[in-house]
Amino acid sequence: MIAPANLSRISIPPLENGDLLTRAEFERRYTAMPGLKKAELIEGIVYMASPLRFEPHAEPHARLMTCLGFYAAFTKHTRLGDNPTVRLDVDNEPQPDAVLLIDSRHGGATSLSDDGYIVGAPEFVAEIAASTATIDLRDKKRVYRRSMVREYLVWQVIDRRIDWFSLQEEEYISLLPDAEGIIRSLVFPGLWLAVPALLDGDMSSAIATLQAGLNSDAHQEFVQQLAAFPHPVL
Repeated sequence: MIAPANLSRISIPPLENGDLLTRAEFERRYTAMPGLKKAELIEGIVYMASPLRFEPHAEPHARLMTCLGFYAAFTKHTRLGDNPTVRLDVDNEPQPDAVLLIDSRHGGATSLSDDGYIVGAPEFVAEIAASTATIDLRDKKRVYRRSMVREYLVWQVIDRRIDWFSLQEEEYISLLPDAEGIIRSLVFPGLWLAVPALLDGDMSSAIATLQAGLNSDAHQEFVQQLAAFPHPVL
């Protein structure tokens, strides 16, 4: 005889790539698969990641997280997440490789649900992709834009390319590197990423560039603005 606990588990179908599900059903099946590391609901369709290899994904992911973590450590009232589930709307529950948030108590756009999920659009989302032939630059990009994610970074490892999009009047505009190969965030002042250094794994140079951004007047003003929120009524 099957025990009641096992019976309830058997009654829940497993997630499969390409399933068309509601968000509630997606979460029910995901929760019933504790060994599953990553699955996303994009426009109502389930996408499940293959096992992640070191060079095309894990190492670039670590380089980016190092920079974002360094920035968050010196920017009070920001919060960094690694592969968090994000509830954007009824058809979309992505699990980005990284999110950088402004704390909701200091003007941020997101909140945390009672069960610990991010609700709403993070200020900054990043994805590590093998190449330009990826959902990250198609469906996900469209979903993030529609959900008002203010900045979206996609690192295409095989193509040695980092695209950084900024939401301007409901459209994504590319933030381009300067003559030194540095891209500067518009939402998080002082978040300066040295693209050639990141692509080459020159993390000492990448951190040096980030440190220069943290020392900038714009970053100091941003930290003060976050600390002063909510601004007093004059």
